[in-house]
Amino acid sequence: MELMEAVKLALQSLWANKMRSILTLLGVVIGVASVIMVVTLTNGAKQFVTAKINTYGASVVTIRKMPQTFMTVEEYLDFQKRRDVSYDDYRAILSECKSCVSVGADRATVGRVVYQTRSSTDSNIRGITWAMPALSNLNIAIGRSFTEVEDQHSAHVAIVGADIVENVLGPGDPLGKEIRVDGAPYTVIGVAESQGKMMGSSMDNWVGIPLTAFLQSHGSHDTLDIYVDAGGGGDAMDAVSGELRTIMRIRRHLAPGVPDSFSIDSSSTFGDMLGRILDNFGAVVVAIAGISLVIGGIVIMNIMLVSVTERTREIGVRKALGARRKDILLQFLIESATMSLAGGVIGVVAGIGVAKVITVLIAFPSEVAIWSIMVGLFVAIAVGLFFGVYPAHKASQLDPIAALRAEL
Repeated sequence: MELMEAVKLALQSLWANKMRSILTLLGVVIGVASVIMVVTLTNGAKQFVTAKINTYGASVVTIRKMPQTFMTVEEYLDFQKRRDVSYDDYRAILSECKSCVSVGADRATVGRVVYQTRSSTDSNIRGITWAMPALSNLNIAIGRSFTEVEDQHSAHVAIVGADIVENVLGPGDPLGKEIRVDGAPYTVIGVAESQGKMMGSSMDNWVGIPLTAFLQSHGSHDTLDIYVDAGGGGDAMDAVSGELRTIMRIRRHLAPGVPDSFSIDSSSTFGDMLGRILDNFGAVVVAIAGISLVIGGIVIMNIMLVSVTERTREIGVRKALGARRKDILLQFLIESATMSLAGGVIGVVAGIGVAKVITVLIAFPSEVAIWSIMVGLFVAIAVGLFFGVYPAHKASQLDPIAALRAEL
């Protein structure tokens, strides 16, 4: 029997029993769709987070009260007991760190931004030093950032995000307009490039003011984050991290052997942790999808066994007309593989579709990986062949005389 003839017969058989074929495919569809959806979302999340982490550059080291990642509530409570990272810590690092290329600091809160009759009550108010835009690769689309002198003298100038321009400042040139940030007046001197959305939340709903002005209006009772450009990775970053640790430990009078009461992290720390979390999550979902594929394969095997029983006379006629055992075996194997491949194709489309719907609804990033589509289709075919072997073998072993005597 020619291969194309076998494929044609397989498709005719599947089309003749459309509802049964659809129900049979559900297990394979769910399994493949789950894998494709998870891989698509995970791949998108990794690329997005990597891009955001790299916003601060691969050579940036951070000093925080708490680490970027922690695994238990107990760890969180222990970290909360630590002493705050203060503005004096920032000034000490700025003056004492010899290996540091650039040093910046920031603090943020949620506040109210008002311009004339328009306002926003949930904007992110950021107190940043003059070096932070360069450290965070924040590009100014219109106007300029504030200077070191403006930072030192608590000047009431502000950089705003794109959402503030659209929703608060309104039409016209935003530069020179006076806004009130939590009641204090600031003059807009710059507008940052749009950063888009993350997890459905806008990254452009913010106002940046000099950190010194922020501390005057909001108080210095909360912790800062300090950012340091090490000038390179590897040895340079290790040297800077060691110097920063020494400065902070001396300032806090920590004796040798006493654990750090602060956290020093690099951009890769959070990226590595998130990568492991996403990989573990993906492994769990893939395992569940594997179970679904096995169940789908068992259903395919049962349906193929029913098909063998229903088509006993057809098998007998084919054998009587000269069909060999391998022809019958090939026909039923191709039917099984075709059925599972159809389920795989539907699963791929469904998985990508669900991932893109999630992206549209909550702005969760997604990125289709071609290798995942190929693997999904390959696994679908493999499931069909594996679970179709027994029914196909049973059909090929039927005695043609006994098959012809079978009742219709």
